Amino acid sequence: MTKTLCSSCGLCSNREWPVDESVQSCVFSNGWLGERERKLFGRERSLDDPVEMRFGITRERFTAQLKRPVEGAQWSGIITRIAARAFEEKLIDGVVTLRRSPDNHFFSQPLLAETLEQIDASKGNKPVLSPVLASLGEARRKGLRRVLVIGAACHLHVMRDFMERYEYLKEMEIMTVGIPCVDNLERSQFNRVLERISDSPATAEHMEFMQDFRIHIRHRDSRIEKVPFFSLPDELADPGIFPPACMACFDYLNSLADITVGYLAGKLLPDQKRQWVLVRTETGAKLLSLIERELDRYPEFGKWECAKQIRSTAGQVIETMKGRQKPYRPERNIPLWLGHALAGVLSVVGPKGIGFAHYSTDYHLIRHYYYVKYRRPELLETLVPRHGPLILEEYGLPL
Repeated sequence: MTKTLCSSCGLCSNREWPVDESVQSCVFSNGWLGERERKLFGRERSLDDPVEMRFGITRERFTAQLKRPVEGAQWSGIITRIAARAFEEKLIDGVVTLRRSPDNHFFSQPLLAETLEQIDASKGNKPVLSPVLASLGEARRKGLRRVLVIGAACHLHVMRDFMERYEYLKEMEIMTVGIPCVDNLERSQFNRVLERISDSPATAEHMEFMQDFRIHIRHRDSRIEKVPFFSLPDELADPGIFPPACMACFDYLNSLADITVGYLAGKLLPDQKRQWVLVRTETGAKLLSLIERELDRYPEFGKWECAKQIRSTAGQVIETMKGRQKPYRPERNIPLWLGHALAGVLSVVGPKGIGFAHYSTDYHLIRHYYYVKYRRPELLETLVPRHGPLILEEYGLPL
């Protein structure tokens, strides 16, 4: 029997409603986007618009950073600040989110934040599967009427479907802030992977795959360790280090959120922490208005084209998704000094800004399409949204 895909979203762990009803809303049974996108926007994304096809339906897109960054945030803290301002303005009674696990700085626990202190404690990235929606049941049990949910695409797909099917949350007004999310690590693999990447895993506190084609690891003493993608050990290309559910995700940019906040299209500068904001709904615009005066805004920049970079990696990605072809070498793929040189060149001549967001979105769609095709073929038709095959065809890749 094939194991069911599960993103551990937390909906099934609630005692406020039957488990079997939670399961009916699972995105891995219902597929990505499609009906949910139509319900939220009144239409699906245009297949004639190459930008909307990748980034989803938006009212506004721009890059920005807080004039006064939130201390300890992953970036400048836009998501944390939106949540705090919504709470201060009494638009919400609580925030369904995550806090760090006391056992591991990178692991998480579900949190229903009902104070500004708890909201502040939720800041920062937790790059593992996280049961965010477990706190939704707690909010219902406590009688909260207005809630902000901060989650990944799997959380918001499941939640919106569940709200449509059942009446358990009908008394709640729910706003959503989405994070782009796809490269979570298996919890069982996380420490081993960090040890393979970092020169000081015990002091690492933040980790992100960045626009300069390096992994940036921020340490406890504020040091930023940079490891070029090219110098990672071969084994870290193995999809087995990622949860199968993440490898079957087809909504990298969290298209069902009221507002999505990430970093992909932001300009990478040494003294700034610019973020990428995609306002999707009227509710998202309302949330943005709470911090509008606190932002330094910048237009999107960069050239759209990234076909050369996609075509240079697609073949190897497809072969890797078929299964491990040869034993992995224990050493780095190439030495660090050469990896930095290659990353430096690509940072200059490669995609930047909107082009990097384009590249990253297409790269993950291609990787996940072939992961599902070769490892979960029975789910291919269910999971892949309408725009997926069109993007593959642009690159001349086989369906």
